Order: sequence, then C-alpha cells, then structure tokens
Amino acid sequence: MEPVQSFVYEANAARVVFGAGALRQVAAEAERLGLRRALVLSTPNQRSEAQRVADLLGSRCAGIHAGAVMHVPEESAQEAVARASALDADGAVAIGGGSTTGLAKAIALETGLPYIAIPTSYAGSEMTPIYGLTAGGQKKTGRNPRVLPRVTLYDPELTVGLPAQLTVTSGLNAIAHAAEGLYARDTNPVMALMAEEGIRALAAGIPAVVTTPDNLEGRAQCLYGAWLCGTVLGSVGMALHHKLCHTLGGSFNLPHAETHTIVLPHALAYNAAAAPEAMFRIQRAVGNHQTSAAAALYDLAGQHGAPLALRDIGMRAQDIDVAVEQALANPYWNPRPIEREPIRALLQAAYDGSRPA
Repeated sequence: MEPVQSFVYEANAARVVFGAGALRQVAAEAERLGLRRALVLSTPNQRSEAQRVADLLGSRCAGIHAGAVMHVPEESAQEAVARASALDADGAVAIGGGSTTGLAKAIALETGLPYIAIPTSYAGSEMTPIYGLTAGGQKKTGRNPRVLPRVTLYDPELTVGLPAQLTVTSGLNAIAHAAEGLYARDTNPVMALMAEEGIRALAAGIPAVVTTPDNLEGRAQCLYGAWLCGTVLGSVGMALHHKLCHTLGGSFNLPHAETHTIVLPHALAYNAAAAPEAMFRIQRAVGNHQTSAAAALYDLAGQHGAPLALRDIGMRAQDIDVAVEQALANPYWNPRPIEREPIRALLQAAYDGSRPA
C-alpha cells in the first residue's frame, strides 16, 4: 500500500451548468445573480454570438461590448471598464474564448462586478483566479479570487463552429494546465486525479472532433476536459511551461493557444527526468505507451493539423535570445532548475519544431 502524501487542498467556488443547450439558461442564471443590466462581452469576430446572448437576456442586457482582444492590453481593459460604467452595468456575460474571459476578469478585478462565463473554446481560463494584462510589451499575471465567474455555462453546441486547428490548439492549451499541475510544487492527489481525467477526455475528444466536426459527444468530451484542466490551473501553481508562454505571448504577441501547443512538448521533455510520475500519468491519459509523454503530445498536435514550430506563428530567430534572458531574469519554481543553455536549447527546438526525443 502506497502512503498518501501530505497536502493542502483548497477549492475555488464554482457553479457550473453543463450540457447541450445550456446557453438557453443564461437569463435564468442572470436572474439568480440579481443582474438587471448585464454587459455582454465578446471579440469583434464573435459579435453575432454576443447578440444571441443579448437577445436571450432581453431586458436584463445593458448592451454589447465586442472589444476583447488577445493578451488583454491594458488600454482595452480600461475601455471596457469605461463602457460598463457608462451603461451603469451591474455585471457582465462573457461569451468566447480566453481573450473574452480575460477581459471579463479585468473588469471584475477593477470594479468587483460579477460575471457569467460562456466558453466557446477549450481554454479553461474561466475556472481559474488567474488574470493577465499586457502593457509595454510585457504580460503581467496575478491571482485573485475576485476574477472568478459566478457561473460558467458549458454548452457543447457553441463549440461546433470552432475550426479544426483551433480545436486542437485550444485543447492542447488546456492539457498544458493539467500537465504542469501534475508536477506543481503544491499538487495533491485530488488535483492529480482531475488532471489525468482532463487530459484523457481531451485526448479522446480532439481526434473525434477533427474527424467529425459536428460530433457533439466529442465536443462535450473536450469541454469536460477543459473544465477539469482549468480547475487544476486555478488550484495549484504552474512552472516552466506557463512562464515561457507568458513571456513569448506578451513580448512577441504570439497567439496564445498556438504558443502553448508548440512549447508544451519541449517543456515536458525539459522536466521529464525530474517528474517521472507526472510523465507516466500523462502517457496513461493520452493512451500512447510507445513513446514519451512529450513526444505523445507533440504527435497529438501534429497528427491533427496544429502548428509545431514557433517560427511558423510569427517568432523570429533573434527573439530566442531575448526570450532566454527574460526567462532567466524572472526566477520561479520548476522541478528542474532553470539553466541558460538547456532553456536556450528548449526554445531553439520549439522554434524549429523538432520532435522531442
């Protein structure tokens, strides 16, 4: 019998409404929260979805702000706060991916307004008290329970239109949360169970959805996995992978999910020898026992059309050394020490898109 490790477990409060058609409950959930003037948030590209939410809210909708953008620049956050104030909004409803959820978090952080999250991708950020704001080419992150949504509506029907490549990169982004949660300094048995189950659900759902885009069960598996993986991210600390991705995204304006997808296998390879139990759980969850955890996730991405090289998503060769310096300048915990040459080799491999050994 294996001994149970000592641990501290702290759960974030969350109300989740999950299932096909869950969007139709948005008005009832707004009423439950006492919202009378909710501001609907989205990206410019998802304004039609925001209008659908506004129509469902009816008189409880104060207006639409379709101004969410990637990495939440401070100026866009301030614009949204001003819009909420001008409309006398008493809350928000955020429909979209991580960018829209991030904007809702920025509003909640500054104003304390409650919001409902309606994810249309698999980012999982709606389950975390982590927020990020970008200013002067630097992305700064923090934790505050104030930024958690009061309710999250998970409706698989809303992800049917998500393009195949975005499905894969969004799903790998979520898997990254769970993978790092397995070797976090403050991990615990409960989070390990959720992490492995989340990875399993996404590893099963991604191929099903790429093969048959309207596969609602596959979409549900992906959303379920994203919920679990996001919960892990919100409950334990992160390490090398997330620090590198925040550096790359904030400094070089690289797309969020694609950056996570590309960097994850290389970050896992870097930490593999220092976290063998985590690597075993990832292998088991993905169902590929013929290769390493790092290579299994690289193959999952590559076999389903995701980008594999940072140079293919806008990074320049000269950016590698800049990223190395930024990674070294901000020390943080990782199961393996952060060292200049190995970190540079990791970033070079991610830039080239080479498969981890």
